[in-house]
Order: sequence, then C-alpha cells, then structure tokens
Amino acid sequence: MNLEALIQAAKPLALLLLMPPLPFMVLLALGMALGRRWRRAGLAAVLLGLAGLWLSCCEGTGQWLAERLVRVPPPLQAAQIEALSEQQRTHGDVAVLVLGGGARQFVPEYNGPRLNDISGERLRLGLWLSRRTGAALGFSGGIGWQSKDLRQAEAEIAARSAEEDYGQPLRWTESRSRDTRENAQFSLELLREQGLRTLVLVTHDLHMPRAARAFRQAAVGSGLTIVEAPVGLRADAMSEISDWCPSSPGFARVRYAIYEWLGLLVGH
Repeated sequence: MNLEALIQAAKPLALLLLMPPLPFMVLLALGMALGRRWRRAGLAAVLLGLAGLWLSCCEGTGQWLAERLVRVPPPLQAAQIEALSEQQRTHGDVAVLVLGGGARQFVPEYNGPRLNDISGERLRLGLWLSRRTGAALGFSGGIGWQSKDLRQAEAEIAARSAEEDYGQPLRWTESRSRDTRENAQFSLELLREQGLRTLVLVTHDLHMPRAARAFRQAAVGSGLTIVEAPVGLRADAMSEISDWCPSSPGFARVRYAIYEWLGLLVGH
C-alpha cells in the first residue's frame, strides 16, 4: 500500500475522532469522571461538552466557521456572468466545470444510480451558468476513495442526468479522479488541448477554497484563469434566533465546514 492509499485509509478514523459530536461526547464523559473527585473541573467539562454539542448543531455556527475559518468566496455576480458571456461570444475560450460530490449506486425510485444532493445541486448551477454564458459544460468525478459501494463513475451518472433530466448534454466528462487534487490534475489534462483561457469552477462554497487552490496549482504556467462559482451560500444564517437552535442542516453544515478546514490545513 502506497502512502496516498494509506492516508486515505486512515482518513475515516481521523475524521471520526475530530468531527462533532464525538469530541464533545468525550468531553462529557471526561467531565462526569472528573466530577467524582474534582467537582468544579468536572462541571466545567460537562458544561463545555453540552455547549459544544449545542453549537455544533446550529446554522449560525456553520456560517461563522464558513466565514472565519474556511473563508468562503462570494457568489458569482451578474456583471461577471455577462463578462464571461461576452468573452465566450467573442473568443469561444470559456468552459464551465462541475466537480462531483458523491453519488448513490442504487436509488429505488429511479431503479439505478443517481447523483447525491451535493452533486445534484452543483450540476444544476453548472447547467444554468452554461446556458447563461454559452460556455461548454463538463463534469469531473470518478469513484472517490470513500465510495466503496459505487461501481460507476460520478461523471457518467452526471452525463446521463444532464441529458435525460435537463435536456442539456455535457461536452466532456472526466471519470478517473478520486479526490479534489485529481479533479484538477485530470481535468486540466483534458482542457489544455482545447485552447481555453477561462475555467468557471462550480462546487460548494465550503469546498471552493480547497478546490480553487488545487486547480490554480495545477494550472500554473498554462495561462488559464480560474473563476470561482460557489453553490450553497447562505445570505445570512447568523442573525435569527433559529440560526442558533439545533437543526439537521446546521449539524451537516458545521461538519462540512470542519471537514473542509481540516482539508485546507493538511493540504488535501
């Protein structure tokens, strides 16, 4: 087993230990154990654990992490879309690329494989941008390191969905990549021969900083400009009382933010 495969094999265990709710559950257990001999220390640990569990389920916490730790980019503005459209009309050197975020091998209601919600949301924005700008649309995604049950590449599933569900075929697909760095490496290998000058990158807001870094590193010396088109942005999510109350979307966003922040730290 090479180093890359070893890192990927160890990732699920590392994430289990670092991601909510486990660290706060450990803190609660530690507090109860300490409370038998050191009451104040035990109480403090229990209170911190409870506060951590509460906050790890709040949209407000997820948004704070998105803005302060991950530093998500702003949405693509109407003026930028118009400029891309004009560039495509004039030079024909713009492309839109959607990054895969997962798929399900079998969805009973469709009797076959489908993109998961994350990939589906990215694909919809990519299709919309392609129509607005006139740029060619591609999709990058193979079978990820953690996709143990997936037998068909995400890009192949996305291509079928784009054509059958939206009536808009993809121009190209990249189906070898297993992670974000390979998305960049293999996609740019396909795109370098097409004379492109601008690549509109579509992925989720929390994933965008890591994805854009990988693509810019892979594009060094190529003259290719990477334009970020994030999806999943929140307009506010911090000013209402409900933003600071536990919810399933809040828990998912906090975990996603921490996952991407850890990815930025370790360079993956």
